[in-house]
Formats: sequence, structure tokens, C-alpha cells
Amino acid sequence: MSGSVSPLAPKSFVSMPPLRGVRMATASAGIKYKNRTDVLMMVFDRPAAVAGVFTRSKCPSAPVDFCRANLPHGSARAVVVNSGNANAFTGLKGRQATALTAQSAAAAVGCAESEIYLASTGVIGEPLDATKFAGVLDRMQVEATGDFWFEAAKAIMTTDTYPKVSTRSAEIGGVAVTINGIAKGAGMIAPDMATMLSFVVTDADIAPAALQALLSDGVGPTFNSMTVDSDTSTSDTLMLFATGAAAEDGQARIERADDPRLAAFRAALNEVLKDLSLQVVRDGEGATKMLEITVTGAESDTAAKRIALSIANSPLVKTAAAGEDANWGRIVMAVGKSGEMADRDRLAIWFGDIRVAVNGERDPDYSEEAASDVMKAQDIPVKVDIGLGAGTATVWTCDLTKEYVAINGDYRS
Repeated sequence: MSGSVSPLAPKSFVSMPPLRGVRMATASAGIKYKNRTDVLMMVFDRPAAVAGVFTRSKCPSAPVDFCRANLPHGSARAVVVNSGNANAFTGLKGRQATALTAQSAAAAVGCAESEIYLASTGVIGEPLDATKFAGVLDRMQVEATGDFWFEAAKAIMTTDTYPKVSTRSAEIGGVAVTINGIAKGAGMIAPDMATMLSFVVTDADIAPAALQALLSDGVGPTFNSMTVDSDTSTSDTLMLFATGAAAEDGQARIERADDPRLAAFRAALNEVLKDLSLQVVRDGEGATKMLEITVTGAESDTAAKRIALSIANSPLVKTAAAGEDANWGRIVMAVGKSGEMADRDRLAIWFGDIRVAVNGERDPDYSEEAASDVMKAQDIPVKVDIGLGAGTATVWTCDLTKEYVAINGDYRS
């Protein structure tokens, strides 16, 4: 955690309501950081339905492997998360660390190891000494409380400069339900999941298969549409849990994701996912600007997203934003290298409301001064129209500053 908070941080944090059916506790195990919490335990007093989306990295961490193996069971009683060590690329030792953690958590909660979920974030390649926190899980299970979301978000931070929390409410069949979420992430962030951990919990009563469909659909335009530095982490984990407590209020259990009663819930869930993912981008390491890049007129939505990500991941585009330089030539470059169909003579580009290029050349009415004013803002909208089809996509990224290099130049020291 760096000393100063990102200039793009929220001006105030939402008040996170307790959510029935889940309790949390944190501890300081000294895994990497001194004088701060680095272990989080979430406890579900009754089995919660569970869904998950994980990194597509071909070098996943041991906890990702562990979660993937447990997910088909569809039931969760506890989640244990540590920061400071990713437990990735740690071989047999990594598997032993997850086994010890799972055994300790299952014993503490009184459940099967198949109902435990694990996540780790931090340095890759360093063996994780799980004995540092396995012994405190008994105590954490007893101390866990429902009114602890903000502290939970703090415990999972690495280079984050602020904790990320979000909450929404919705109705299912006239019964009010709540959705709370936390996330961490600031670097090694790119789609497929973006590098990060996020845990979202609802008191709704929704079956695991329906929950998984909701999550898999919701991740595309949110967590998988943001990038800080184009690097996909080994450890990305996004999990959604439904405690089912709203059944006590008469909410009928939802078995299918296409149930029309889920409309408001789906919208609220997607808002939480978007809110958390944008908070991650706004805490990009060293970030001073956020760019919202919208591509229209591509051959397909998939093509639009590839073009948008090509722009968002370009170091030249991101450094231009850092320097407040309306260098639209770099946008042209990034469109051209994306590998998707584009017609130079149909291309149009906007910074904010200022059209800087049209029909393959500089806009004749273009004002460098007006475009520069757009670049001075913290939030910079960039729009590119390809002029070929109906495909659209929006992605979010941040600028690339000297601070990013400084943070990642001495990350392990």
C-alpha cells in the first residue's frame, strides 16, 4: 500500500449494511506487511450457494486450482483470503499450503473441505507459510461479525491505496434483498479476469447454477472490460455467494437465471460489479487519469472490444493521457494494430465532445486548445467510430505514469 491515496479515489465511502447469513473477521499474520491486517475469513453460518469466475492464465495459483475443484459442489461455508503472497508458481509447497488452510478452516467452521474457498494475492513464486494464519482461524470464526465489510476490504489490499466496497438493493418477487461486494486490485490488471480478487455476497435465495449464469454474464462488460497494464494475473478470483436468508421473508427460491423475477436483481448485481471494477481502475498503480474508451461502428461487438483494448493497453496512448497530450495519432496507431477490420478513410475520433479526426484525417474544425482542455480532466472519454458496422464496446483504463514504474520497479523489496 503506497503512502498516498489515488487522486481518483472515491471522495467518500458508502456505508456497508450487514448482510444476513455472512460474518467476517480479519487478522494480522505478518505474511508480508507489518502492522496491518492481511488475512480475511468469511463465514456462512448455513451453506451458501456459490459461483465463481477465475483467471484464464495458464499458470494459475494453487488457490485458483483449489476453488475450481470445489465449485461443482455448489456450496460454501467459509472463504479464507490472504494478501502479501499469491501462492502462485509454488509447486507442491503451494498445494500443501492450500491443504493446510482448508483443513484448518473446515475444522474451525465444522464443515467439509469441499465447502471452503481460498484466495491469495501478492508476490508470485514465494512459498506461502500458511502456518502463520492457519492457527488463528478458530479464533476468527468465533469473532466474525456481520458489520465488517470495510475492514474486510482493507485486509485484502496489496498495492491498493484504498479499500473497494459497493452495495445495492433489489427486489425478487416483492421481497427486498441486498448485494454487498469488496474487491482488491491495482496492478497486473487485464481482462480474463482482471487481476484482482472480488467477493460479492447476497442474502437472496438463488440456486448455484442460476448464480453462476448471472456472474458469467455480468463479468463481460465489467471486470473483463477494464485494464490497467495489459497483464493478466495468476490469481484472479471473482466469487458470488447467496446465503438464502431472504427465504425467511418469503422469497421463493430462484432456480434458473432466465427467471423473469431476477430482472431487478441482475441489474443491481451488474451495478455492483461495474462499481467495483471501476474502483480498481481508478486505483491503478500511479494513476492520475481514467480513460473510458468507447468503440462504435466495428464489424462486431467482439471486434469493437479488441480495438478498444488495443487502445486501452497502448503504453503510448496511456503516457499521452498522463502528459495531458491530445495525441490522437496514437489512437489511429492502436486501431491499426488491433488486427480487426478498420478503414482509415472512415475513421472518426473524439476526445470528450471534441471531434479531432474524421474521414481519415484531422477534423478541419479541430481546436488543439479545446482537446487539451479535455485531457486536463481526471476522467477522459475517448470515442472511436470505425464506420464499418454495428459493433460497439466500452472499456476502461488509466494513464501510465512514472509512479507505476517506481511501484513495480521495487515491488519485491
